[in-house]
Amino acid sequence: MADTKKLRSRIRSVNSTLHLTHAMELVASSKIRRATLRMEGSGDYAGAAADAMDILARCPDCMESPYFAKRETDRTRLIVIAGDRGLAGGYNANIFRLMRSWPEAQVYPIGKRACDRYGGRFYSAEAFTSQDAASMAQWLCAEFRAGDYDRLGIVYTRYKSMMEQTAEVKWVLPLSLPEDRRPADIVFEPNEEAILSAAVPGYVAGVLLACVRESFASEVAARRAAMDAAGKNAREMIDELMLEYNRARQGAITQEITEIVAGAGGN
Repeated sequence: MADTKKLRSRIRSVNSTLHLTHAMELVASSKIRRATLRMEGSGDYAGAAADAMDILARCPDCMESPYFAKRETDRTRLIVIAGDRGLAGGYNANIFRLMRSWPEAQVYPIGKRACDRYGGRFYSAEAFTSQDAASMAQWLCAEFRAGDYDRLGIVYTRYKSMMEQTAEVKWVLPLSLPEDRRPADIVFEPNEEAILSAAVPGYVAGVLLACVRESFASEVAARRAAMDAAGKNAREMIDELMLEYNRARQGAITQEITEIVAGAGGN
């Protein structure tokens, strides 16, 4: 016969876990709207910056810029964006699994989980600002022009829907030449290459900020889904334990009645 005391203890433990997962689900739900609005806003900015790069890339003078140079070596630098916290399903694990494809890459982490894994200066994914992105983009671009590395990518989580997020890499530098090389009917002052050199750090900052905010929206959505699933599992477990507890208690009561009846019959 099951021990009713142990069953009560397990029910209290699972119930405590249920309260915790429900609270985390509510917190994640409260952050989703703001996170998705920020993601959409930064995505619009990054899209506009990409359009500007496309126009500049059509200019013959810009095509000679070091930002378009394809180098003989393949020294890769990756900005890896993970979460500040766990309990988000496979969110962080998917990022780290994707990183196995570049074991030799130089890594710059964003998010506490990435910093714990790779070391380096800590940038919070949730609190990452446009100023952080601009500062990082300035030295990334300066070191690319100096030849310190050959290509720059951002490993992030793409937000597809509330129920689907995928780990991907977005290659940022060197810039890609457009298939349509027809020059745009625009006059740049003082010249196209000077405008390009000034605009690229802003473009890199915009892409970086968009990836961080998309990753954070994905993290919040993944955590909400994970906590919802955990809550459902906890409720099912409580139902099963309560059924087992009631059966054990009923069995104990039946045994006590049997013993009393047997004792009375003996007298």
